[in-house]
Amino acid sequence: MKFLFLSLSALVAFASVEAADTNPAVLAPNTNPVVVAPDIGMITSSNLIAPGTVANKAEIERYYQNQLDLAGRQRHEKFPAMAIQTLVTILQTNAPSEFKRSALFELALATQDNNDFVKAQQVFSQYLQRFPEDPRNPEILLRQGLLYRQMGVNTLAISKFYAVMSSALKLKLDNIDYYKNLVLQAQTEIADTYYSLAQFNESADFYIRLVKADSPSLNKSQIEFKLIRSLSFLTNNEETIARSQSFLEHYPDYPDLPEVRFILASADKAVGHNAEALKQVLLLLQSQQDNAKTNPETWAYWQRRAGNEIANQLYKEGDYMDALQIYQNLAGLDTAPSWQAPALYQVGLVYEQLQQWQKATDTYDQILARRTELTGTNAAPSLSSLCDMAQWRKDYIAWLQKARAADMGLQHSFLYKPSLTNVTALR
Repeated sequence: MKFLFLSLSALVAFASVEAADTNPAVLAPNTNPVVVAPDIGMITSSNLIAPGTVANKAEIERYYQNQLDLAGRQRHEKFPAMAIQTLVTILQTNAPSEFKRSALFELALATQDNNDFVKAQQVFSQYLQRFPEDPRNPEILLRQGLLYRQMGVNTLAISKFYAVMSSALKLKLDNIDYYKNLVLQAQTEIADTYYSLAQFNESADFYIRLVKADSPSLNKSQIEFKLIRSLSFLTNNEETIARSQSFLEHYPDYPDLPEVRFILASADKAVGHNAEALKQVLLLLQSQQDNAKTNPETWAYWQRRAGNEIANQLYKEGDYMDALQIYQNLAGLDTAPSWQAPALYQVGLVYEQLQQWQKATDTYDQILARRTELTGTNAAPSLSSLCDMAQWRKDYIAWLQKARAADMGLQHSFLYKPSLTNVTALR
């Protein structure tokens, strides 16, 4: 009897393990086996808990949640291919529907992280088709729009951004603030997409709407900056001037402040406000030490561009005194010969136009004093040519002054030369 009892115990254990291994609803892979009584049919009593009851359901849910968490960690740790494999495994099982839904959403994100944008779009589309009333849908539409823009399909991107707004209105949602932010995000993306396509009328229209929107979630300074850019491309000078002046007043520490000042100076120059344009350029150039420390490369770029463009325009228009102020400030921005020598050369040309010959000569001498730096082996050929031009202009001024002195002498001698009649009378 003892031997028979052992045989039956072994048989029960074997049958229990076999039932667990062949029934995925009882035991998921990689979980600790839960040994239960075999299913012998309806003739048994109800003293034992049957497979697939509440206890096993909790184990199953815990397993799939762990798998979802694993896939999330793999994705955030930059292993999207591993996350895809984990998620596909979940989708291929008979996991509960809520886990499959989450796995499908995570699969789209992992595929996107794996730079497979076409497949990511397909997975997102499948999600929208299978779960048309899901609260995630506005977010999925937004993600699709961003992906389409990344793929260069801007028309589809814009249509998806518009769909975010319409879908958020249709759904009966509890978290209103979350969906308001999604709609605002979609509006900003529409504006940015139009801007990237150089459709500045449309981008300016959307940026104006966003500026008027009363939402603490909006980065108003950045939106107003993009609006000013859009208006400047449209050559809407009056509104560009008004908004740029307001921007300088309200956002004095904005990182791209020098570009705004450049845009303002250009707009002022375009409408003939030369004095205001000069003021903005000089403020930009003289901000080097106070404001340019945080972002020196940006400040240097816009200082040089604004100075050169406005000064060159003033020079061409014959406004030499204003051009001179800018060129002198430009020369003081950087002592490197590659920058300072060309600026000084422009100063010399202005002095020539003003007929201040000695100052022009002294300026060219400043360039020639650095001849070694300008003509060295590492110097650009253009600097060597600049040095030659400075020497030629200096020599030309010297020749011109001598020629004028000789001419003045001839005129003087002609005016005071005694006439032949007077000479005869004296005799």
